[in-house]
This record gives sequence, C-alpha cells and structure tokens, in this order.
Amino acid sequence: MTKRVTREECNCFALRQASRFVTQLYERHLSPAGLTAAQFTILSRLSRAPGATAAELADDLVMDRTTVVRALKPLQRDALVVAAAAPHDARTFAFRLSAAGQRRFEKAHALWLEAQAEFEQFLKRDRAKALRSELFALTKAAAA
Repeated sequence: MTKRVTREECNCFALRQASRFVTQLYERHLSPAGLTAAQFTILSRLSRAPGATAAELADDLVMDRTTVVRALKPLQRDALVVAAAAPHDARTFAFRLSAAGQRRFEKAHALWLEAQAEFEQFLKRDRAKALRSELFALTKAAAA
C-alpha cells in the first residue's frame, strides 16, 4: 500500500492555497479601480512596454495566449487598452494603454502599493523579496 500524501507535503496545494490568498488580498485592494489582479498585471506590463502582442504578453506573464486575449477583451471594451496592427506583421495586433488606461493604471498602482504593504505585514519585506526571487527562479528554470 502506498503512503498517502498529506497536504502539508504537497507543493501544488501550498502554492495554490497561497495564490488564492494573495489574489484575494490584491483584488480587494484593486477593486476600487475596477480591475482584477490579472488585468492589473496586463496594464502594468503595457505601461512599462507598450506595443506588445498577445503572444508577447502571454510569454511575459506566463499565461496561455487565449487566456490573455480573453483578459484583454474587457480592457478593450472599456477603452483602457487599444489595439493596432503590429509594425512587423499587419495580421498581428499590438496593444497599448489608452489615455484612460494610463489614468486607470495610475489609480490602480496606488492601490497596488497598499496591497504590497499589507502583504509585507504578513511576510515581512525581506522574506517577501526572497519569496519573489525563488518564484521567479522557478518559472525561469521551467521555461529553459
């Protein structure tokens, strides 16, 4: 008979549980801006580097391309993100923030800073930084 694995031994369970907790924390803070955590990450990425295609966003955010396209639809509907033909291929769309999108991102960024501060109350700044480093290393190693 095989030994049953407890949830305390399961990396997936621990990460998913923590992910749900963290997502709920950030979405509580971001809700006054009318954004989800996923939408905020897309706006943040486009604020730093406009002109990304859906495939580039998917790679950068470690998301499926179709998931990114679905996440972009309400942002486009609300005129926060605009699409235009990519310079390298007219069949591909490149996305950028509209002026309204930039304003919404700035409002959400202030709320995000509050979420960061609350998160760091639970984990402390140095441990939060170390955790981010480990998690980014994990996704980088998996992509290699």
